Amino acid sequence: MAEANVKTKKKPFFARMKKYFKDTKSELKKVTWPSKEQLKQNTIVIITFIIIVGVFLFAIDMLFSWLSSLLTNIV
Repeated sequence: MAEANVKTKKKPFFARMKKYFKDTKSELKKVTWPSKEQLKQNTIVIITFIIIVGVFLFAIDMLFSWLSSLLTNIV
């Protein structure tokens, strides 16, 4: 029971930082990075999607703005 209350010692700050960066470097080596062509293709798809969504939101905003102006002119 007394053993459960014993605090474990913390490692020094710089030792923990060194371990963190070492672990991060080893994890980044495991990543499958896209090729330059895949990166270009994905970027084009994302930019196209953003433009389409932007145009859609603009159209919806204009529609609601037009409807709002019609309703406020009636009253």
